[in-house]
Amino acid sequence: MATLLPAFCAVALLAWSVWSFGGASAPSTTVAVSVGGAAVLAAAVAYYLLVDGVAGLWGALALVGTLLLTVAAADQWASRGAVADCVVVKVHEERHVSVGEGGGERTVHRHTLRCPGGYPSALAEDHRIAPDGGEVRVAYDPRRRVAPAVEGSSPPWGQAVFAVLLLAAATAGARRFSRAGRREREARSGPSDRPPSAGSRSARGSR
Repeated sequence: MATLLPAFCAVALLAWSVWSFGGASAPSTTVAVSVGGAAVLAAAVAYYLLVDGVAGLWGALALVGTLLLTVAAADQWASRGAVADCVVVKVHEERHVSVGEGGGERTVHRHTLRCPGGYPSALAEDHRIAPDGGEVRVAYDPRRRVAPAVEGSSPPWGQAVFAVLLLAAATAGARRFSRAGRREREARSGPSDRPPSAGSRSARGSR
């Protein structure tokens, strides 16, 4: 069960995210985020309980990283059916400490936009996409279920690859250190593989 848990959780959360971002009868944002967050927490706790020792902790963290990256990738791949020509009013740089992809600081460029109709009003990217006063073509979802993005931006292959690597690590840890597997190995070893006690050796020697 522990070995299948990471892949099952990743597929289930991916399906939930795809439906929440693009489904015709998708739930509200509040419901989607609440259910998704509860699923991530439950998956981490279940993994920790099913896998022994330190491997359970690190594997649970790897699984959480996998699931968060899965949601982020689903958001980036979601359909954005409208496009707007917007003016960049101001760009603010924010530095965040990144725990993934090698760690270190990550700079987020938050672009304040002026778009026809007032939406989108902001866009976050890892680099400046235009100078102050410049124009940018933004793709967005009129239902506002997914974040806007620069039109024609490349799919998040890096996030997908890193999610697969974390999933592989969590699965390998579950296979190697699962509590059920340890009990099976102990049962197979049996009492016959244990060294004889001193009492049994003395009894055999007295015959």
